[in-house]
Amino acid sequence: MKNLAISPAEILLPTGVDMQKWASIACDQFTSEIDYWKDLEKFVGEEKSTLKLVLPEIYLDGTEEEKIKNINANIKNYLANGVFNKLDKGFILTVRSTPYVQKRIGLMANIDLEKYDYSQKSSALVRATEGTIKERIPPRLKIRENADVEFPHVMVLFDDEKLEITEQLYADRNKYKKLYDFDLNMKGGHIEGYFIDDVDIVLNKFYALLDEKRLIEKYGSVDKFLLAVGDGNHSLATAKTYWEKVKNTLTEQEQENHPARYALVELVNIYDSGIYFEPIFRYVYGVDKKDFIDKLSKANIKGFKLVDGAKELVFDKDTLPKVISNIDGFIKEYISANGGNVDYVHGEENLNKLVTARDDAVGILFDKLDKSSLFKYVSQFGALPRKTFSMGEGVEKRYYLEGRKIVK
Repeated sequence: MKNLAISPAEILLPTGVDMQKWASIACDQFTSEIDYWKDLEKFVGEEKSTLKLVLPEIYLDGTEEEKIKNINANIKNYLANGVFNKLDKGFILTVRSTPYVQKRIGLMANIDLEKYDYSQKSSALVRATEGTIKERIPPRLKIRENADVEFPHVMVLFDDEKLEITEQLYADRNKYKKLYDFDLNMKGGHIEGYFIDDVDIVLNKFYALLDEKRLIEKYGSVDKFLLAVGDGNHSLATAKTYWEKVKNTLTEQEQENHPARYALVELVNIYDSGIYFEPIFRYVYGVDKKDFIDKLSKANIKGFKLVDGAKELVFDKDTLPKVISNIDGFIKEYISANGGNVDYVHGEENLNKLVTARDDAVGILFDKLDKSSLFKYVSQFGALPRKTFSMGEGVEKRYYLEGRKIVK
């Protein structure tokens, strides 16, 4: 199994903390909803929390230097004061419920960043599902290159239509040690975690997904495509960038097992009943609303609709990535010429609320991508346009909970 990108991890879990205050949602959520983050900060108060170890993107406003310093200082402080307990090498089976799904099963594991490539036409074992904006990497890199520990919100998909890996672990979960079991804050649902030490059994099942006959049947060619990044692509791209910097300072032997070579992620079967794809909408604000809509109507782009219902939705699954790419191109050109801003919003209700709150805003909606087509599409055509789909609603995103040391 020398080409397998997955390996067990030495995972850090907090000890002696209020777990409900410890876990916090992915930093790239609710980026236009400051009240969410203010309420979370109030709830956490002075307690130890991953909220104090990550930088929510709503605060990426050019003044984040001091926040980044505090984050790295907090990580060192937590390490020095025994906040973390390091588990033996293994996996953690996660069982998450949300306001929208009864169960979503995941597996915390390391992936080898040498096997990950986020370029648009990658042929690596681990690939991005959407375009990567390199400009989004530097602020994340400032945190990672001075941090001793990573806290991931990355969710990586695998394509197990027979439900033989995480589903089987879930069926056998009572034979494994339970590590945590608590309600998540801010209406995020509930999560349980179990320590999985049957490492070889799990790895053998993942390796079976690379059987050549199976690959030809699934994707039409022997394309060694094992994992697709579903959430957190830019965080994983940052880990890759950091590893390339560290790698250049090491001998070949030192590179083999350096902790920065790996990234802790949650592996989730794309066929899991708790995984569903939702569209990510465009929220354009600070523009002349009438002028924007007039120009958009003349751009001859089909396959979307406006919050106001001014344009009929004509949807073709084969052309969805092209529709989104065309819309994004239009928005970029319009803002460049006329000013304004764009954000990416989960949930039609959230978008409606934002658009109706101001007179200079437009909301653009898309239909959703069929999840069963994702691996085949990426295999044949490469990464989708950025922000094509979301795995569920904002509150369903992964919460920061587990950590892993990335320094020797």
